[in-house]
Amino acid sequence: MTHYQTTLREPLVFEGVGLHSGAPCAVEIRPAAPGTGFRFVSSGVEIPALAEYVVETARATVIGKDGVTISTVEHVLAALFGMGVSNAELAVDGPEIPVADGSAKVFAEAISATGLTTQREARQSFVPASPAFARDGDRVVTVLPAGALRVKFVADFAAPIGTQYFDGEIHPEMFLKEIAGARTFGYVHEVEALLKRGLAKGGTLENALVFAPSGPLQPLRWENEPVRHKVLDLLGDFALLGAWPQCEVVAIKSGHKLHCIMTQQLRSQIGGKLSAKASS
Repeated sequence: MTHYQTTLREPLVFEGVGLHSGAPCAVEIRPAAPGTGFRFVSSGVEIPALAEYVVETARATVIGKDGVTISTVEHVLAALFGMGVSNAELAVDGPEIPVADGSAKVFAEAISATGLTTQREARQSFVPASPAFARDGDRVVTVLPAGALRVKFVADFAAPIGTQYFDGEIHPEMFLKEIAGARTFGYVHEVEALLKRGLAKGGTLENALVFAPSGPLQPLRWENEPVRHKVLDLLGDFALLGAWPQCEVVAIKSGHKLHCIMTQQLRSQIGGKLSAKASS
C-alpha cells in the first residue's frame, strides 16, 4: 500500500478543561492543505508542531511562539499521528488542550468516525541512516533503522505500579485499540503535591488514573495501562519530528524531556534526508 498524505474529512471540536490550569479550553481540529503538517493557532499566533517550538517539558509538552504558549499538546498530537493524519490545523481557545478523560481516546475515536481524505501527495518519512541515542541519567531513548514504526517501552515506577513493558508496531488500528485509551496517571501523594504547586487544578478521577499505596483508585483498562500511556506520550512527542519516523524506538524510563531532546536531535540531522517518496 502506498502512503499518501491525509487530512480530516470534516472539522472536529472538543471542549473541556485543562488538566493543569483547570481553565475552560477548546480546540477545533481543521482539515489542512498538503505539506502543512500539524500547526496550532492561538491568539492570532501560528505555532508549528515541531520540536524546536517546545518551551517546557516538566509535566506536559508545552509549545510556544511570540509569547503565546499551548500546554499539554501530546495527547491530541498522538491521536492525529497514531491515526495516520498528515496535515491538520488546531485552533486553540485557552491555555491548554482539553484533557478529556486523560487519554487520546475521544480524539482518536472522533478521527476514526469522521474519516480521512487522501491528498495524493506522498507522505514525508524519515528513515535514520544509523542509530541515534539520547540519555538523561538512567533514562534512555534509542532510535534504530527499521522497516516500520515500532515502539518498545520499559517503564519502572514505584509500587504499586512497578516495572511494565510494551512492544508494538504503530498503525491506526493498533493505536485505536491498544494505545489511545490509556490514561494519564499518578500517585495520590503526587496529586497532592501538584495541587500545592498550583498544578493539576483540572485533575479528577474522571480524567486521570490515580494510584494509592494499595493500588489504583479506578478500574484499569489494561493491566499495564501506565506503560501504554507512556507510549501514547512518546508518540505525541515524536509527532513533533515533522515526518513519519520509519524506525524502531526503544525507550527506557523516558519522558517528555528526553523525547524532546531526541526529536530535536533528529530534526537537526534531517536536513535533506526527509523522503517525499511514496513508501510501501
